[in-house]
Parts: sequence; C-alpha cells; structure tokens
Amino acid sequence: MLAQRTNLFGSSGTAAARAAAKAAADAGKEIIDLTAGEIWSDLAPTIREGAIEAINRGVNRYTDTVGMMELREALARKVSLDTGQIWKAEEIAVTSGAKQALFNAAMVLLNPGDEVIIPAPYWTTFPAQVLIAGGTPVFVDTRSNGYVPRFEDIKAAVTDRTRAIVINTPSNPTGAVYDVQTLIGIAELAINRDLWIVFDECYGDFVHGDHTHHLIVSVVPEVRARTLIVNAFSKSLALTGWRIGYLAGPKEVINAVRALQSHTTSNPNVIAQHAVLAHLQRGDGSYESKLRSQLASARQIGLHVLSSLTRVPVPKAHGGFYFYLDLSDLMRPTSVGGASPTADDVVNSLLSEAGIGAVSGTAFGDPAGLRLSYGIPPEKLETGLVRLVEVLNVWE
Repeated sequence: MLAQRTNLFGSSGTAAARAAAKAAADAGKEIIDLTAGEIWSDLAPTIREGAIEAINRGVNRYTDTVGMMELREALARKVSLDTGQIWKAEEIAVTSGAKQALFNAAMVLLNPGDEVIIPAPYWTTFPAQVLIAGGTPVFVDTRSNGYVPRFEDIKAAVTDRTRAIVINTPSNPTGAVYDVQTLIGIAELAINRDLWIVFDECYGDFVHGDHTHHLIVSVVPEVRARTLIVNAFSKSLALTGWRIGYLAGPKEVINAVRALQSHTTSNPNVIAQHAVLAHLQRGDGSYESKLRSQLASARQIGLHVLSSLTRVPVPKAHGGFYFYLDLSDLMRPTSVGGASPTADDVVNSLLSEAGIGAVSGTAFGDPAGLRLSYGIPPEKLETGLVRLVEVLNVWE
C-alpha cells in the first residue's frame, strides 16, 4: 500500500502533455510540440566553458548543502542588483531547480491545515506542493481580470488559517505581468496579516511591449522580511535540464532550508554550479539579449498567426513565452442536453487531427484554457499555429 499523501496529487499535467506528444511522435506521427516550458537554444558559451573547466579540473566532490559559497555570493550580488537592496550569501540557498526551492519553502513554512492563496490559473506544481506539505490551497480566480488577481479577491480569501500567498509574475501559464498597484496591495496585506509571500519570478527576464517586471520587495521594501524569492536559470539561460535554481529570503528560513535539503538532495549538481558561477562572473548579457530577441520574434510570428482566430480571443502574452488561449466560446454543449466539451477535448483533437501538442488548462485549474509554448524554432511554431487555427476555427 502506498502512503496516503500519494492520493493528494498526480503527475504534473504539463509533463503528461509532453509525454502524450512524445508518444504520438514515437508512433510515427509528425508532431509539432508546443507543450514544453523551455527554449530551444544552444548553451551560453560561458556555461559550456565553466562546465568543461570544472570537469577538466576533476571537480566531483560535495559542496556546501545549499551551494558553493562563491556561487551564493555571486547570486547575492545578482539579487542585490535586481532588487536595489543589499543581500548576503547567508540569505541564498542554491537548489536543484526552482521546483526544489518551492518545495523547500512549503516544507519549512507550512503546518498541517495552513492555507495558501494561489491565483488561478496556476502552475500545476504550486498546489501539489502545498498539499504534500499538509497545507490547503485556496484558489483566487483571475480569468475575468486579464489573469491578474484583484486585490479585493486576494483580501477576501484570507482567513485566520492563511499562512502564505503565492505570486508568480510573469505568470506560467497565462503570461500575465502583475502591475505595481497589485503588488503594493498584496505586500501591505501580508504585512498587516502576518503572512508569507512566495514570489516566483522564473520568467522575469521575459516581459514584452511596455510591460515591466517588478519585484515585490523593491516595490514595498518592508515586505522583504516575509518574502521568499524563487528563481532559476532554466528559462533565463535555457538550462531546463541542468536543474539549478535558488531561493532568497530571511536567514532563519535559509537555515531551515539548509537542514531540510541536507536530508533530501544535499547539494545541487556541482558541475552545473560551476557553470552558472562562470556565467555570473564572465557573462556580458549578450546571451540573455539573444534569447529575449529570439522570443520577441517568435511572439510576433505567433500573434500574427493567432490573429486569424475567429472564435478565440488573441492572447496578450505580456510575459514569459506562452500563448494562453481562452476557449470559453468553444466550450458549449454540442447538442441540447449534451455535455460541454473541455480543453482536454480540444487538446486531443489538436494532437490527433493536426499533430499539435498543447497543454490543457485543466492542468492549471482552468477547463477552458490552452497553453502553447513559443520557445520552439520559429518555422515549426508558425506551421504549428497555422494548423491550430484551422482546427479551432471550425471546432464543433
């Protein structure tokens, strides 16, 4: 018999979508996969050089549980620059990707029964990890407000059992970018009600148009004492497989994370640590600029194709590298008294009829949503979206 906690969660919905697309491709079908939350790109030269140098030096030993001191110092300098505040290495924990940083945060902050407010649609891992830690996710619907939560709705969700609020900006899956006033309201609420804020900014390097990514601790410095910043290099350096992320927060939280991580994974991969350190020391920003340019071009291509949608609104895609479609107008019963279709049905049709892999919004708590990644090569993106538009415009 399995532990009861395994009944609280299933496999990641995004991982399941990737697996379905891969299975179709393995079966010989031509698939254009728009499911993956990653950017198709070569490695940054500094990352490659840092890793090779470490291997050539015979680096193969444990590091400090929460990362090499040199790396944590470099990350503290980065966070200091990003926030306009002084951060120290003792306020940084290096983790095996952002997922471990979030897991660590949930495990050291939550007691059984604690409530965590999560704006929806949400990244599927947020509520799963709250449940694993014994907490209760409380969802705040954002669909009627451009996928940015209304402060009044966040405030109304707070109870005596509320322990934390999750902020993910730019948002995965929706691409929504939180405005300053929303962040101010949430920060002041956290201060007044003695709440923690888990601030996931993994897509912070990718904002588009006239939008700006704001860190909540910069907008309201007083909230820093109750904020954990979660970030990773998976997106900003296209290093999804290398599994390097970090958590920045109060020293006492990082000390608890150190103890927890010492009993789970211990230190993150040492070669990946050296690679990221080399980039932080030698990188001149040109690689990041190349990625941003690549995504900006892909976004324009995608928005141009999606402008031909007749029954689905063209997405805003203000941040990150996803197009998030609202399929509400398609989700009507096919006959009188018939069942309403869901985004799962659309995903299945796209895969079988058009060879397009997409992620259903049901993975994100939204049965009428559809997530499409535009991190793939532009020629594949354009071809895939043209096929998708053809299917959705005649969907019945």
